[in-house]
Amino acid sequence: MSESDEFHSALRSLRVWDTELPAFDPAAAPAEPVTLFRSWFTEAAAAGAVEPHTMHLATVDEAGRPDVRTLMLHDADARGWHFASHAGSAKGRQLAARPEAALGFYWPAQGRQIRVRGRVTAGTAEEAYADLHARSTGALAAALVGRQSEPLPDLDTLAAASEAAWDRARREPDAEPETWTAYVLEPAEVEFFQGDARRRHVRLRYRREGDSWVRELLWP
Repeated sequence: MSESDEFHSALRSLRVWDTELPAFDPAAAPAEPVTLFRSWFTEAAAAGAVEPHTMHLATVDEAGRPDVRTLMLHDADARGWHFASHAGSAKGRQLAARPEAALGFYWPAQGRQIRVRGRVTAGTAEEAYADLHARSTGALAAALVGRQSEPLPDLDTLAAASEAAWDRARREPDAEPETWTAYVLEPAEVEFFQGDARRRHVRLRYRREGDSWVRELLWP
């Protein structure tokens, strides 16, 4: 069997949502989206979802081309969805030039996904410091390495930089990476998707109008 045949055989053998999916009554959904997000997130974690705090972040570069990567959620509150990165990274530069982005969460065991779109703002240096130092030594070491998205000559260079950063993180637990930045996506739209085995998927979109939210169902 050729590599192409193996790929297509594997692709066509896969099934989606081979489990009992939870019910979702959009009529009982709260008036604003973050409460429902937190509820779904907690349920995903309780159901054993692998890394439910990982999410896709989509941005646009200077040429208008879309870009996407996976990173970790740091918080979700009345302000929006929080994450962090280096200001000089690809996503940091893209957000500085065009501060609009989208997030995507997917928890397959429950057939649920959440999409968030809105404006992204950078937090203060104090917020970035508090965010980073609430995490692990490894997180600090990774931030201290810096140079995210820059070309890397070889893996030995990365290993040396990482070792130096780990040493500094242990010696200086209060170290402040200069470009580490906390971001918050302030949502204009949030969509909750509940999969259904018979493909009668439930889609509920929250759309901001002024200081309030409009809720509307969407065709699957």
